[in-house]
Amino acid sequence: MNALDPLFAPRSIAILGASDVPGKLGTAMTASLDRFPGPVMKINPGRFFPTVAAAVAAEGIAPDLVISCIPAAMTADALRAAAAAGARAALVCAGGFAESGAEGTAHQQALSAVVRDTGIRLLGPNTSGFIAPHASLTATFVPDARDLEAGPVAVVAASGGVNHALAFALADAGVGLRLGVGLGNSVDVTQADVLDHLCGDDGLGAVALHVETAADGRRLTAAVRRLVDRVPVVAVVVGRSDVGDFARSHTGALATSWRVTRAALRQAGAVLVDDERELVDAVSALGRVRLPARPGSGVGLVTAQAGPGLLLTDALRTAGVRVPPLSERTVKELGDVLPDLTYQRNPVDTGRPSPTFTQVIEHVSEDPDVDVTAVYALLEPAALDLPAALQAARPATPLVAVVGGPPEQARRARAELGAAGIPCATTPAAGATMVRALAEDAANRSRLGEDIVSTTWPALALSDPVDEHTAKNVLAGFGVRTPVRRVCAGREAAHAALDELGGPVVVKILDPGVLHKTEVGGVQVGVRTHDDLDAALDRLPASPALLVEHMAPAGPELIAGVRRDPVFGPVVALGAGGTAAETLGDVSLRLAPLTANEADAMLDDLATRALFQGARGAAPVDRARLAHVLLALSSLGADPGVAECEINPLRVLPDGDVVALDAVLLLRDDQGGSDDA
Repeated sequence: MNALDPLFAPRSIAILGASDVPGKLGTAMTASLDRFPGPVMKINPGRFFPTVAAAVAAEGIAPDLVISCIPAAMTADALRAAAAAGARAALVCAGGFAESGAEGTAHQQALSAVVRDTGIRLLGPNTSGFIAPHASLTATFVPDARDLEAGPVAVVAASGGVNHALAFALADAGVGLRLGVGLGNSVDVTQADVLDHLCGDDGLGAVALHVETAADGRRLTAAVRRLVDRVPVVAVVVGRSDVGDFARSHTGALATSWRVTRAALRQAGAVLVDDERELVDAVSALGRVRLPARPGSGVGLVTAQAGPGLLLTDALRTAGVRVPPLSERTVKELGDVLPDLTYQRNPVDTGRPSPTFTQVIEHVSEDPDVDVTAVYALLEPAALDLPAALQAARPATPLVAVVGGPPEQARRARAELGAAGIPCATTPAAGATMVRALAEDAANRSRLGEDIVSTTWPALALSDPVDEHTAKNVLAGFGVRTPVRRVCAGREAAHAALDELGGPVVVKILDPGVLHKTEVGGVQVGVRTHDDLDAALDRLPASPALLVEHMAPAGPELIAGVRRDPVFGPVVALGAGGTAAETLGDVSLRLAPLTANEADAMLDDLATRALFQGARGAAPVDRARLAHVLLALSSLGADPGVAECEINPLRVLPDGDVVALDAVLLLRDDQGGSDDA
């Protein structure tokens, strides 16, 4: 039996606070459970059974699941007694816990103690519950949730409200629900727990994941990774704007880093979307269709109306989805069935839906560079029964339909096509989301089997703080190129270093207490002569030592580093140099350790990537050398004593190699912590 079966597949249920008084939480929950096929024991002194133990004695069966609809202050003691009577799982719907302040935090800590002492599995508190339509189990007080139809898509949401919003939106899209869960404050059961539970569900087709917080980021991504091997996972992450205070008040937990969380989920194989509408569109498609694992899936587009077809094409290409030109053979086949005035290269414009529409779809789908075929057409029953034509087609690839027309007609067409296993949208934007999700899922799975690049080395024997010279020595030990340099105790030694190295050189203060030397005037560049050096030294602030090093040729600059995220552990970052990474958000992130292909792909994530690929005559970066730097940082981040290492700038040299012009290495105060701390 799965560890969460007593919660999501109980044989019997008890309701703490059951009621028949209108407006009561316990009344709504009792009504929602009226279709549950097993025993439902009502617990409420003076009305029904006084305790769970009394109900067990009378009914002769212990409840697998206890649903608590009583006030926060009473919950812990009641659940402890229920566990003693044989209950193995609990759902706590009431609020008034950590999200409400100090008193509520104490109530939540008492719940945690019950979980620890009894082993009962607990969903919540502060959640509206869960829905399992295939089991006739509606453990929620939200009206009408019990009328949701069973289907292949599971919703795993941080919020009970989002869980229900997505469940109803899926129903509107004609997609049934396998399991819909709102986590609430996640005292015990987490998103990772629910995802692991779903791994054993043969009726599952896709998962919609909503993330606000992640107490254990590595466990979450590991659960996503395991699940993606079986079914697609689509995720939306809250926190693009500064919603930290609202998120904390909502669940009593810290909000996660939006960028890091998205990067981690994508790396684990999830398809990322920006909002709940895209989430519904993506799982609507992936719950019915999954492409073979491969990078760069090609899309063949057939449109009966040119304008919407252009919108669809533009959205796909903007998202990086390939819309390849069709082969000459395919174009010839299309020319035999389409008027000369139509465009036939991809997208294929038929002018209007006609009896040859099915043939066009089939020809496009048979093109050797097409992996999925998308169709746009308005509903024109006098010209063509579009749903019937699409179902009659025998395409060589999966089909995605986008139909326009009067709302009710479009809704019926979407339902009819969905029932036939053809994902169907009613706008070009939604259709593009569906196709992008299919392509992204296929690309994600193609790279998930790659081997991690690991390096073994002795633990760093460093003392805090670490100066720039020492940080560069550490990087050089990992094969990262650094400038030739000399550490100088004073003016005389600096002049000797200039004679040895030759100009031009850069002169810097060497003070581990100053992380940003340029902000205090601690860097002087272009020093060629001894007079230049004296002038430069006069401008520098006081410092324990000086660093004199070769000045690198001009070139594009990057920022690269590894940082220990409090939720996800070591994270490798690559960004455009200067202020672009910070002000434009032009940064690529991956959890360490990296695979070789992940390290190579980070450059392609940058909006400014053309600057490092030879734009305007600049030297293109040697991708292998850049990947080596990122893999070195990944390995460095695995050292439990390292908190952060940043190379800024990482300059691209004329030969394509990269050199670390500045480096900061910070050690952890607590070097005994784990990588996930």
